[in-house]
Amino acid sequence: QVQLVESGGGLVQAGDSLRLSCAASGRTFSNYAVGWFRQAPGKEREFVAAISAGGGTYYSDSVKGRFTISRDNAKNTVYQQMSSMKTGDTGVYYCAERPTGVASGQVYEYGSWGQGTQVTGSS
Repeated sequence: QVQLVESGGGLVQAGDSLRLSCAASGRTFSNYAVGWFRQAPGKEREFVAAISAGGGTYYSDSVKGRFTISRDNAKNTVYQQMSSMKTGDTGVYYCAERPTGVASGQVYEYGSWGQGTQVTGSS
């Protein structure tokens, strides 16, 4: 079983940049897709970005052009670079591993989740 730990969250202002990290332990996850999701207070968890085992990337419309997901398999880590941030980007950000190399935007298709890291936007 892989363990995922997110880090890098914090307080941001509109226009700021922030980089989140998702570090895996227990085994390598280079053969699996990894996704980032976020959950704002009172809302359902939503898809943000995903990266396939082969490096293909996918984004929600709300972050396309602003967020970049990448992976460093040597470090067993997936990153999410967030730029031009908005107050609407506030939430707890989770990374998750899908038990296949194909990325997906569906929450239920991911099996292992981290504990989340808080990103709070201020105007």
